[in-house]
Parts: sequence; C-alpha cells; structure tokens
Amino acid sequence: MAMKERDAVSASGGLALLLGVGALIGALAMAIAAAAVAPQHGQPATGNPVPFVLGAIGLGIFGLVALKGVFVNGPNEARVLTLFGKYNGTVRAPGLRWANPFTTKRQISLRARNFETAKIKVNDVGGNPIEIGAVIVWKVVDTAQAMFDVEGFPAFVQIQAETALRNLAMHHPYDSHDENVTSLRGQSEIVAEQLRKEVNAKIGQAGVEVIDARIAHLAYSPEIAQAMLQRQQAGAIIAARTLIVEGAVSMVEMALEQLAKRNIVELDAERKAAMVSNLLVVLCGERSTQPVVNAGTLY
Repeated sequence: MAMKERDAVSASGGLALLLGVGALIGALAMAIAAAAVAPQHGQPATGNPVPFVLGAIGLGIFGLVALKGVFVNGPNEARVLTLFGKYNGTVRAPGLRWANPFTTKRQISLRARNFETAKIKVNDVGGNPIEIGAVIVWKVVDTAQAMFDVEGFPAFVQIQAETALRNLAMHHPYDSHDENVTSLRGQSEIVAEQLRKEVNAKIGQAGVEVIDARIAHLAYSPEIAQAMLQRQQAGAIIAARTLIVEGAVSMVEMALEQLAKRNIVELDAERKAAMVSNLLVVLCGERSTQPVVNAGTLY
C-alpha cells in the first residue's frame, strides 16, 4: 500500500526552547542547593538535600525531553516523523518547531534538483546506433512516498530517467525530413515534453515530480557517424531538390496560363514542350544559364 503524506502535530519551538533551557538552569540551581545543605568536611547537614536532588533530576529530565523535541526547518525543507517505526506525519513549516520528542525526525529537501544522465548508446526507430543524454530537473512532492515507498529515491529517479530516455529514443528517428514525423533532432520541444511525461509516469510511486527534461547530448555513434553524415547530407539534397522541382513546375504552369490568357503568343504542343524544357533547365539548374537570343523568324 502506497504511503501518503500528512501533516504531523507540531508547534512553535520558541516556548519549548525557553522551557527546556529554564528547566536545565533550575536543575543546576537545585544541584547547587543540594550541595550547599549536604554535610561538608565533617560539618552536619544544614538541611535535607533529598528534595533538592529529586528536583534537580526531575527538572533535568524535563529540560532534556523538551529540548529533544525542538528542531529547525529551513526554507523548502521538511522533517519526516516516525514513532517506533510508524509514520507519524511530516512537518513542512519553516523556522523553529517542536514536535513529539520521542519521534525520529528525518530531514528531506523540497528544493528542485537536477542531474545529467549518462550518455546512453541505443538504436533509434530506424535501427541506427546513437548516443543520447538528458538533463532532468525534479523535486520531492510527497515526503512519505519518497522516504518509505522506494529504497533511495535519488538513485531510483536517476535509473528510471535513463530507462525512460532509452525507451523514448527507440521510438523516434534521429532525424527526418518529413514534418509529420517527430524526430529527436528536429522536434526537440516535443521530444522533451514526451520525456518529461514518461519519466513522471515511472517515478510517480516515489513521491517525486519531474519539472523539466531536456536532451543535452545527441549524436550518432562514432562507428557510423561519417556514413550517417553523408546519408544526412544526401537526404537534405534530395529534399531541397524536391522542393525546387515543385516550385519550378508551378512557375512553368503559371507562365503557360498567363501566355494563353493574354493571347501573347500561340504555341503548339511541340513548342510548349520546348518552352517547358527550357524553363525547367533555367529554374532547376545549379549554375546560371547563358541565354541564346533568336534574331531570326519566330520559328
């Protein structure tokens, strides 16, 4: 059964501190009084020291017990209280506090923490070996779960984050020229949000929440880095050429429509084909073209 955090019974520690210190001072005074009335160097006792001794013992015990319950909570810190092995609640209020002196008070930080995962070698969805690492920012939201539901919650968070990162990398390509495909390199914001949600799903039982998750390292494995770079460059060239051809065809189509609409010149099928060929060469060529001026007849 999962533990749930609840508030522990506590109070301001100022009064308990004053009472504890006062009781110890009173115990010291009682001890001095007992020594004063006790027989000394063969002289008879001037009074009964037993009440003073008992009073000193009682005040000393009371003072120590009162002071044992006093503790200090810093900003964004909490104390998890257990009494004889049973969870007794959590104190989140900052400052000088007092709680049951017989409880064990374990300190836990509520501040945001971060760590960088190891560089994990994994295959992406296309089977390409890549190296990936991430930075995870997290904090404790349920102190009871963090303390009692897992063994060593910081290590638990780190291992689960690396597992989630590995799983995420296996379901996405390293890079993609298709805008509809989420890639690790191209859609970093989307991938980061997916990583945050996946890590949160795995560490929920530890009472911890991931605030932010970002990919800090992403690269092809060294043994295929050069080959994948050439492949990536080839893919970029193909994608750019595809875009150029689509634009050139649209421009040629628009030119033919405008010529026909304005009745500038009538072209038969053969001349249209030649015009289309020339325009595509001009628009799709990598180098600037040299025009040839026809100074003769129309044909």
